[in-house]
Amino acid sequence: MAEITILTHIAELATPLGKAARRGKDMNEIRILHDAAVVIQDGIITDVGDTAGILSRARTSRAAIRDLSGHALVPGFVDSHTHFLFGGFRPEEFMLRLQGASYLEIHKSGGGIENTVRSTRAETAEQMLRDGKERLSDALSMGVTSMEGKSGYGLDKTTELTMLQVMRQLNQIQPVEVTPTYLGGHSIPAEYKGRADEYISFMITSMLPLIKEQKLAAFVDIFCEDGVFTAKQSETLLRAASSLGFGTKIHADEIMSTGGAELAARVPCTSADHLLMISEQGIRDLASSAAIATLLPCTAFCLAKPYAPARKLIDAGCAVSLASDYNPGSCYTNSIPLLFALAVIHMGMTLPETLTALTLNGAAAIGRADKIGSIEPGKQADLVVLKQPSYTFLVYNTAKNQVIEVIKKGKSVYKI
Repeated sequence: MAEITILTHIAELATPLGKAARRGKDMNEIRILHDAAVVIQDGIITDVGDTAGILSRARTSRAAIRDLSGHALVPGFVDSHTHFLFGGFRPEEFMLRLQGASYLEIHKSGGGIENTVRSTRAETAEQMLRDGKERLSDALSMGVTSMEGKSGYGLDKTTELTMLQVMRQLNQIQPVEVTPTYLGGHSIPAEYKGRADEYISFMITSMLPLIKEQKLAAFVDIFCEDGVFTAKQSETLLRAASSLGFGTKIHADEIMSTGGAELAARVPCTSADHLLMISEQGIRDLASSAAIATLLPCTAFCLAKPYAPARKLIDAGCAVSLASDYNPGSCYTNSIPLLFALAVIHMGMTLPETLTALTLNGAAAIGRADKIGSIEPGKQADLVVLKQPSYTFLVYNTAKNQVIEVIKKGKSVYKI
């Protein structure tokens, strides 16, 4: 017998609509209902409307009815760019940056990603699993129901495979759905120093076929940046990945403008991420492509750098998503409340645009906009119940977590 739940008397329901990313001015168009209701059957949304109308046509005798009076409801948040599996921490580097050292200076001196690589290679799969579960539980408490997770702190065969295998295990033992990305191109490992082209070849010939065969990753990503991988090297890897059926992503134009956004449009990639230093041509190219511009304001905040030009990107017609970039180096935070505050207060995004960026467009950035990211019939019932009666409290109660309950696939998986 079907399991039916009806959420009634929702003070305010706020959601974007659609099965693809919203672009440009359409990001500002969301549906808002008051005294709303949502019907969920076997984990899927089957009806949405006003409470009176829903109750008049629903088979209430078979349903569990829940009253959400006084609370707002939004789609589950999709954190579409994270590095949540890692070993060790780097607080000393954070303090060095506060004293004026640049990210690239730390990276070139053997710190940065290399520091975390050493710690992660020393971790066991059991440690990774335990830490990953704890970090996902923390994300869930802030309303994250789906998350992208990158490898990239192994840069060798064994550790990279272990990271991806741990993500697969995590999907089996806790509610946050993890979409795995192979980021072997996160940095040039010490054993390949001065031989970046050889490392690209290693990833193409040894890693990609193996990861594809074992179905360990949905996407392949690379860090296209001065001192890391060139646009040409990045294109070589991404096209090889695409030919094997992987989705592709790119860390683009974070520290310098290296043509990463233009490359993302040309490949094309599912998303181009960071974009702090994107060129005017890069903005135009992304606007005319299917690639999502994934912006990571917490990273700019932690690095004390100018934010990515969200307003320019949206006004040009781009599809923008927002994500945490949670990692132990440049952004040791996964705070969704902080993300909302930075986007609206400092990046010039409207609250509807920000909600769209963290839900439907985030889902599109991991290739799942047809299944999650909005509250409408046919979508998975991934929902967030807020403490207050309006979604405006997501930014008005600045940087304060509003989440009191998370519903995943129709079931309550977190509640306070």
